[in-house]
Amino acid sequence: MATIKTPRLLLRDWQDTDIEPWVAMNLDPRVTEFFPTAYTRERALTEAEHLRRKIDELGYGWWVVEVPGETPFAGVIALQEVPFEAHFTPAYEVGWRFAPEFWHRGYATEGARGALDYAFNTLRWKEVVAMTTALNVPSQRVMERIGMTRDSKGDFLHPAIHKDHRLRPHLLYKISAGHPR
Repeated sequence: MATIKTPRLLLRDWQDTDIEPWVAMNLDPRVTEFFPTAYTRERALTEAEHLRRKIDELGYGWWVVEVPGETPFAGVIALQEVPFEAHFTPAYEVGWRFAPEFWHRGYATEGARGALDYAFNTLRWKEVVAMTTALNVPSQRVMERIGMTRDSKGDFLHPAIHKDHRLRPHLLYKISAGHPR
């Protein structure tokens, strides 16, 4: 499993001590504001076990973001195959999720740039996408800061979200290897 170092962050494998902060983060309604369903403790625990297993298997996935000298768990940065079928899949995506006390510090931007460098330079991926509901402006801003470009022709209705749900319309962003981050 690869560890990614950026100027302020360490993206690393999961430890047992990360589970409770992960659960707490996912139970916070500010974190899940743009999720179609709320988390339960059981869902968060099941997901954590799955994410730990996948990163061990693949060498990439959902890294825990540590801020050395401040906190062992600020959130997560993800590189993964898009886990549903859409007109733009198969594809790889970058994503992030942070506890609110670590918002507005540039950690999502810095961590995502580190993950993209790993995707392009180590994994040799040619393109990475990111997506979010049309209502999630903060995530759209991170996508733009890391050099991603919105593919308005690629915008879509998320297939895993109920057809009448306000979060179903999603925006698609892309970045290719060699593009400045």
